[in-house]
Amino acid sequence: MASEAVRKILEAEADSEKKNSEALKRSDEIISEAERYSALAVQKKISEALAESAKIREEYRKKLAVRNEKTEADCLAEISKIRFQAEKNAENAINAVIERFF
Repeated sequence: MASEAVRKILEAEADSEKKNSEALKRSDEIISEAERYSALAVQKKISEALAESAKIREEYRKKLAVRNEKTEADCLAEISKIRFQAEKNAENAINAVIERFF
């Protein structure tokens, strides 16, 4: 009877160790699977962020091109005004010299 109780205790311990081992193995599998899913999720988010940043960068490039065109047009208009005023001033200076000496 005592040996029967010892045998049952040993079987229970062996069964317990087997279940603990299986639980540990399953736990490791779950953790590995979670790590894979999280790595994929991180890669997906990084890809989405890169795509979004490329989109934003392209929008800013377009806005910069428009702004550069406008700035260049404004500069050319201002140069034209300055050139006109310079020509007018040169003409007035020439006329003043001619009137003074002739």
